[in-house]
Amino acid sequence: MWHSKPVRKRLFGMLRIFSNTFFFLTGLLMLTHCGLTDTPPKEGDTLLAKVYNRSLYLSELEGIVPEGSTPNDSALMVTAFVQRWVRDQLLMYEAERNIPKDLNIDKLVLDYRASLVRFNFEQQIIAEKLDSTISEDELRRFYEDNKDQFQLANTILKCQLLKLPPNAPRNELNKFWYSRKASDEAKLRRYAREWAELALLDTAKWYKLDEVAALLPRGTLTSDNIGSRREGTLSDGDFRYYYRVLETVNGKETAPFEYVREQASKVILHKRKQELLERWKENLYQEELRRENVQITQ
Repeated sequence: MWHSKPVRKRLFGMLRIFSNTFFFLTGLLMLTHCGLTDTPPKEGDTLLAKVYNRSLYLSELEGIVPEGSTPNDSALMVTAFVQRWVRDQLLMYEAERNIPKDLNIDKLVLDYRASLVRFNFEQQIIAEKLDSTISEDELRRFYEDNKDQFQLANTILKCQLLKLPPNAPRNELNKFWYSRKASDEAKLRRYAREWAELALLDTAKWYKLDEVAALLPRGTLTSDNIGSRREGTLSDGDFRYYYRVLETVNGKETAPFEYVREQASKVILHKRKQELLERWKENLYQEELRRENVQITQ
């Protein structure tokens, strides 16, 4: 049932707008397939569409239309939902009619249900028992012991980049951009917040070369020239660019620790999850053997 009268009233209004379309479709389907078994109507509900012996009722659309939607928008959403539902039911009908004789649907359903139940229970065990804390030492040990897993596919770099409109004042920027004083870093960031269309100023962050190259005019930075083009300014007519390459690591080399920190954490946690589940299942097995709830006859 609907939780509020305004929602129900709005949906009934939408139904009046589109009733001719819905019931024309319903009537056509019923005339074409009048020999099929129908679903009994729900008391006090309104039929929206019907495909063979499957019916869609108003009560099943609860939550489809967000609060505050205009009548026209609401009606369009309902229409789209009904159209999708009709097509889905037609597809399902044809699929059921063409099930191969050697396909055991009941077994597939049971197997799928078992996998869902098992997966849900395993997630519950992990949520209750997994220690997700990873120390810095553990992360670094894992990185050092598994560097072969962290080979780069493409070049990465640390850099700074500013993309500025033509009216951005240059004298002030040049002072901050070329300064090596720590006190001017904050001034450069303030300038970027005020004027820059785009700013990459974190000197500790690694980026993929192709990501940075896409932000600059074509050909500014490539894997072939990045070794020599460490710093520069240029314009494409619409914007002026300031860029500075701080550090690079080429493809096929080992990725820096900071670049793969998150990836390493995920690998460690995945390994812990697998080990936790294997231990839990083995303990369960041994316990049930001891209680004689398991019998192996072969």
